[in-house]
Amino acid sequence: MKELDLYNILKLTYISDLEQSEQQFSRFDCYSTKWKMDIELKCRRTHYDKLLIEKDKFDALIKRAKEHNTRPFYINSTPEGIYAFNLLEFTNLAWEMKGGLPKTTDFYDNRRVVKEVAFLPISKATKLNEDADSNT
Repeated sequence: MKELDLYNILKLTYISDLEQSEQQFSRFDCYSTKWKMDIELKCRRTHYDKLLIEKDKFDALIKRAKEHNTRPFYINSTPEGIYAFNLLEFTNLAWEMKGGLPKTTDFYDNRRVVKEVAFLPISKATKLNEDADSNT
């Protein structure tokens, strides 16, 4: 699944007013005015019990939420489902420096770099049903 596929599933199934960010390299991918949400999307090719989030993205989403009175969400797809994390529920993440990570995902720059990251347990996420009826 690609991020555009995930976006389309969310818009058709859960968040009818979902709009894509206007900036290609913004710190969030989409937003909902109705539900006051800013959302970062990530598609994983492998399922993990803990999903990685970069500190700079986390901090940017939290900052934007405070400035715009929105809720920051991180929504990941894996081969086993779609998982939504309300980042306001994660106040004590264990941040660590992790090397060997791609500089970008699915772009031409495939250099490996060190990033500050934390891991969100999927047990703390809301698992979304891709076939759910729209509730918005």
